[in-house]
Amino acid sequence: MTLATDQEGAAPRTARAAVAHALRNATYEILPFKSAEEKVLAHVPTDVALTVTTTEAKGLGPTIDLAASLSKQGYSAAPHIAARLVRDRAHLSDIVDQLRDSGIDRLFCIGGDAAEPVGDYTDALSLLQGLRDLGHPFSSIGIGGYPEGHGSISDELIERALESKAPYADLIITQLCFDADTTIRWARKAQDRGITLPIRVGIPGAISRQKLIRVSAGLGLGQSARFLKKQQTMFWRFFLPGGYSPNKLIQKLTSAFAEQDNNLRGFHVFTFNDLDSTEAWRKAWLARLT
Repeated sequence: MTLATDQEGAAPRTARAAVAHALRNATYEILPFKSAEEKVLAHVPTDVALTVTTTEAKGLGPTIDLAASLSKQGYSAAPHIAARLVRDRAHLSDIVDQLRDSGIDRLFCIGGDAAEPVGDYTDALSLLQGLRDLGHPFSSIGIGGYPEGHGSISDELIERALESKAPYADLIITQLCFDADTTIRWARKAQDRGITLPIRVGIPGAISRQKLIRVSAGLGLGQSARFLKKQQTMFWRFFLPGGYSPNKLIQKLTSAFAEQDNNLRGFHVFTFNDLDSTEAWRKAWLARLT
């Protein structure tokens, strides 16, 4: 299963069919915690593609190891490779070789949250260029999109960065999305600027506020502080009366998935490793739609 071909083809004609297609081919993001592999094997079908996040505290090792192990179990698992954690060309070459030997053919390239880069790669663009120079073997490379902006980078710089990265990539995965209208406007603007990559909208899975607190605590003090800062909008919404559910968001996005003025093609579910409830939620949606 690849992200840039079958799953990312033209949207079905009706809005209902388009959303069913997007949920049927949703990708799940998981954290490289000790219990992650066990939870994936217990609750996630092998036809659900995965991405594995990376953290500054743990480094790239646990991310690559988990992606490799899941790949051997029959999953399509794309590790997040954070540019600021890659030392130099030799280090990047070693990473590419390790992933190739593990049968991994998908990547998600990010700049990363480390305050200072450990080496030559300062952002996702420099990492993408480094992969190009190595003649990488990957069939699909994803990059990040920020419909609701970035906490420390101006909107103008974010837009320019997306335009610069797009020629090296095969798809865009957005940050967590909470406002459907903002996301739709952003996707239309990207298409107007000539960015034609398929877009997967990042949405939270069926996760409780208690689980979110435990996940944050498990990241470690420094990493947790950055996580809280980046996700403050999410925390605010989760602690509203009644909490937060992705259902209304999906309903508001439905019509856009059938339109041709944007490249919205799928959902990327931030599971926070709450995989049993997230998969049950996805199946319930598909049952209603089909």
